[in-house]
Amino acid sequence: MEKSYSESYKAAGVDVTAGYKAVQLMKEHVARTAVPGVMEGIGGFGGLFSPGFAGMEHPVLVSGTDGVGTKVKLAFLLDKHDTVGIDCVAMCVNDIICTGGAPMFFLDYIACGKNIPEKIAEIVGGVAEGCVQSGCALIGGETAEHPGLMPVDEYDLAGFAVGIVDEKKILDPANVREGDVIIGLASSGVHSNGFSLVRKVFDVEAPGVLDSYAEELGKPLGEVLLTPTKIYVKPVLEVLKKVNVHAIAHITGGGFQENLPRAFGDHLNAVIEKGSWNVLPIFRLIQEKGGISEHDMFNTFNMGVGMALYVSAEDSETVLDILKENGVEAHVIGHMEAGDHSVVFKENV
Repeated sequence: MEKSYSESYKAAGVDVTAGYKAVQLMKEHVARTAVPGVMEGIGGFGGLFSPGFAGMEHPVLVSGTDGVGTKVKLAFLLDKHDTVGIDCVAMCVNDIICTGGAPMFFLDYIACGKNIPEKIAEIVGGVAEGCVQSGCALIGGETAEHPGLMPVDEYDLAGFAVGIVDEKKILDPANVREGDVIIGLASSGVHSNGFSLVRKVFDVEAPGVLDSYAEELGKPLGEVLLTPTKIYVKPVLEVLKKVNVHAIAHITGGGFQENLPRAFGDHLNAVIEKGSWNVLPIFRLIQEKGGISEHDMFNTFNMGVGMALYVSAEDSETVLDILKENGVEAHVIGHMEAGDHSVVFKENV
């Protein structure tokens, strides 16, 4: 490939040699993610992975795909590109764990206005970190240079993950029943949803906004907003080994009202006790600054809860202990009642 070069293509805005350099720079990041099953390094036409089926009666593959969304705009403005890759991986693998499955491998796709190898390698470094955190391998990807379609200093990032679960261990919303409790796993911040509203509320492109120190946050606004999405895979897998979890919900776009009901049946309501967990200061600041109703906040953001586990009441303390041992703050945030497939908020008394 080092002999591949096109002066005409470069004049049109695509430098193929930049792509080769980017691949060389990212190889050390990719190597960090190697897990049993990886069959070759990057550079081929397809990523090869040999899954292990030991101990499974009926292995089922689980797939998930997502992107970072408009959060990447903050990376452009702050010229910081090493964390959005974590967001990309998190959005995919956190969905996979909701089925009870464990992610095996990941592929990324980066579309950019201009391929700057060092920037691409920085992005992929974040992807690799997300893969390490979730125990899956980065086995391939694609970087596409789009001159004339995207500004030269901008990019978009998306990904695709595949996991595996034994069919008998697939989590089913039908298993959630009246009296179950809901355990909320603390988020690291806004994660990777609602940033179109965030950007509007704070007018992030105005000079100095992202660099401004916010007393409520204890650090610059941009640093807080760019905090990567928490990856819950390894702690939740530990819970699944020891506890009969009935269902799991990943709190992403659509907040509580959209995501919690995806994990329980039509005959139930999730009763959420306000005040039973820590609503992070960034959400209070967004609400105040934007004059946003409480309903819209809970229908847009995770509000400090990035994932919810539905378990029997008698298992709740065990789950909380396992999560604490694995570095995850968690709280019982509600319970299940008979109802019409809604989320009901009550004051915690």
